[in-house]
Amino acid sequence: MEKHSEKAARLFKEGYNCSQSVFGAYADEYGIDPGLAFKISASFGSGMGRMREVCGAVSGMFMVAGLETGTAIGKDFAGKQANYEMVQKLAAEYKKSNGSIICKELLGLVPMPDGSFIKHHGTMTQEDKKELLASGFEDTKPAERNGEYYKKRPCPALIMEACDILDRVLFEGKKQ
Repeated sequence: MEKHSEKAARLFKEGYNCSQSVFGAYADEYGIDPGLAFKISASFGSGMGRMREVCGAVSGMFMVAGLETGTAIGKDFAGKQANYEMVQKLAAEYKKSNGSIICKELLGLVPMPDGSFIKHHGTMTQEDKKELLASGFEDTKPAERNGEYYKKRPCPALIMEACDILDRVLFEGKKQ
């Protein structure tokens, strides 16, 4: 059986964004049509619509948490609190592993609040970073997916880490 992290990495290499890859890796477990899961999570890729804000893998992780711990009752404040606690726990684990939950920080495009840069899993050069910065954070054109793209970006490793955190934290003790 394919692990969630492996499935998410495969989906990313098929062209889905980070959020779609994470959320899509769990969709069948909730009876969600994969096409619908990809549409629901589409807007959260590249740090929310390519604005490089909250990492798409993190957004996908939070959407899975909503399916597992969220409430469908507007006045269920205890349910909301339980969900928010889980979201914050997942975010803390991701940040502990990766240094941030912000896409542009994870890509090394901007310094962390302390002035340092995150060392990531990809091989993005300073020239690559300058090119991304020149395009602006609100540039809507998705990057072309090819072998060089996948070598330079930390995204596949970050996606796999998000799934590993979900499986460890959210589904701890539950059959996978």
